[in-house]
Amino acid sequence: MRRNADELAKMRKAGRVVAEMHEATRAAIRPGVSTAAIDQVAREVLDKRGAGSNFLNYHGFPAVICTSPNSMIVHGIPSETVILEEGDILSVDCGAIIEGYHGDAAYTAGVGQVSDEAVRLMEATEQSLFAGIDQLCPGNRLHEVGRAVQEVAERAGFTVVREYVGHAIGTAMHEEPQVPNYWPGSPGPTLKSGMVFAVEPMVNAGGPGTVQLDDGWSVVTADGRLSAHFEHTIAVTEDGPEVFTVP
Repeated sequence: MRRNADELAKMRKAGRVVAEMHEATRAAIRPGVSTAAIDQVAREVLDKRGAGSNFLNYHGFPAVICTSPNSMIVHGIPSETVILEEGDILSVDCGAIIEGYHGDAAYTAGVGQVSDEAVRLMEATEQSLFAGIDQLCPGNRLHEVGRAVQEVAERAGFTVVREYVGHAIGTAMHEEPQVPNYWPGSPGPTLKSGMVFAVEPMVNAGGPGTVQLDDGWSVVTADGRLSAHFEHTIAVTEDGPEVFTVP
């Protein structure tokens, strides 16, 4: 769906709130902090900006962010009992609603000093995100995003998760079409100005396999290796991609 100028303005506002959530939660990440405490920081940003949460109560999800440490890929539930330790990495996925329009973005950060592999994984995942974003121009085909993501991740020696993908976004957090993080074998829809997508590569240090835990939400790597996740909300414009979820 193509969004008009008024809709895009509202999505920019939502994106700025998500960017502020990123800044505030990043500043809270350190050894000894619980993931529930980081969720509280994000709640305070939403409250301060008068924004709604698109995560809280989504199919029963109990928090306003997802916090996924180490081998957890996505959808981790913040908890008082999950305490960050030196050397961990943590993926934080944030969302906000302003005037009925959604923003959605994620990042992965190290807790103190992390391994060289973790640094390379996080850098490659973020680079793959921006390689995908670069494809969001009018006239391009949507699945070129996934081709670009996959090329960057695999060139760095990592693998791309296939079961979980990006998506269009607007008056709902998850809209069609989906945005694979790999080349699915067909070019996909033609991109037009006004379309808005959440591109979100999930990249594993080991194999691409995933396992969902018994809580019904948390997804981990099948081999126990590290995973990283980066995401932005981006509009297709005549001037190229416009990222709504950067500070």
